Amino acid sequence: MHLPVVPKGAVRLPLLAAICLSVTAAFADPGFTNAVSAELIRIYAVKFGTGARERLIDWKAFPKSQSEKLTVERERLAMVNTYLNRIRFISDAEHWGVDDYWATPAELVASNGGDCEDFAIAKYFLLKELGIPQAKLRIVYVKAIKLNQAHMVLAYYPTPSAEPLILDNLEGTVRPASQRTDLVPIYSFNDEEVWIESRGRAGSPRQIRNWTSLLDRLDREARTL
Repeated sequence: MHLPVVPKGAVRLPLLAAICLSVTAAFADPGFTNAVSAELIRIYAVKFGTGARERLIDWKAFPKSQSEKLTVERERLAMVNTYLNRIRFISDAEHWGVDDYWATPAELVASNGGDCEDFAIAKYFLLKELGIPQAKLRIVYVKAIKLNQAHMVLAYYPTPSAEPLILDNLEGTVRPASQRTDLVPIYSFNDEEVWIESRGRAGSPRQIRNWTSLLDRLDREARTL
């Protein structure tokens, strides 16, 4: 998996070429565990079964317990990858009854199921809550060559010019991108920017319909008091 690096002195991360529309302040924190209220837990316990309550409570406690233990960012990556990869993989069609649905982290945890984009998104938000700067994180839509299908992973850049590390729900180990030659990046994004590989141009993440829908649901979750 080859991801280009930013020239020395550049401000933006690899896979980006221009400043794009920022997500509004209303969406700054939704999806973090502290945005999940007791009422939302109650609602999801009714929707997804009694086990949802225990899973959500454990997930809410995870950032605080780990932030005090792990001071090295690489350790936090490994811990989050392992923690969320315990959730079962299930297709959107089977789980949600639609072809493509990007679940919120709370929906992923409460339902104890999701597919690749749900894992990547949940890891992205959880790592931000654990103190990893947003600028170091990039959700990457790729083609998985061995599987011959679309796939989504999370990339972490220690520095703007460094080789990224890849967090994958299909891999128990966080590995450098150079060791993931089975993945071909198509586009990547975070809260602020998106880069489409084949076109070589940047855009707003709001152009991604599923991301916009996800942010709207995250906002509704955060407002459930």
